[in-house]
Amino acid sequence: MRGMVDGLGSAVPLATRLPAVLQEDAFLHRFLLAFDDALAPVFTTLDGLACYLDPRLAPEDFLDWLADWVGVRVNDSWSTAQRRDVIAHAATIHRRRGTVPGVADAVRLAVGGVRDVRIEDSGGAAWSQSPGAELPGQTPAKLHVTVYAATVEAVSLTRLEGVISSVKPAHVPHSVEVLTSAVPSPDDS
Repeated sequence: MRGMVDGLGSAVPLATRLPAVLQEDAFLHRFLLAFDDALAPVFTTLDGLACYLDPRLAPEDFLDWLADWVGVRVNDSWSTAQRRDVIAHAATIHRRRGTVPGVADAVRLAVGGVRDVRIEDSGGAAWSQSPGAELPGQTPAKLHVTVYAATVEAVSLTRLEGVISSVKPAHVPHSVEVLTSAVPSPDDS
């Protein structure tokens, strides 16, 4: 809980802001010290406000508020480092939401135990000058997510399904496969 901090001096002592005539009054100086003690944490917080809004620097108990602010549902099993990482990348995930790289990034960040993610997308987008022309891709649209992990038990299937459902296009069905093999080379996709 933030509040009074013993020995914290005010960055803006009120007594120095008094007119010259009142600065000689000892009682007024002692009276204003109570306000200085109460306002010192406020000024310190305002001076460090940027640190409260940066997930890499924010106090640990402030991370849940930041997560709510950027639309991230925090999982209680996440470590503090993983919470910071997911919150820091939330804007990127939201910007890439619905795309293959966006789904892969979300799975890597939010699901523990994942070594690599491969996604097969059947969709496509194109235009044609002639009405009724064939579109690229396969119908119906589908998304197949292959997750590579050290063990199947290391990946929470419930969490994996939830993350994929929240970032993929709503009309596209998906399937999930968890493999325990080594991370494939880039040309194995």
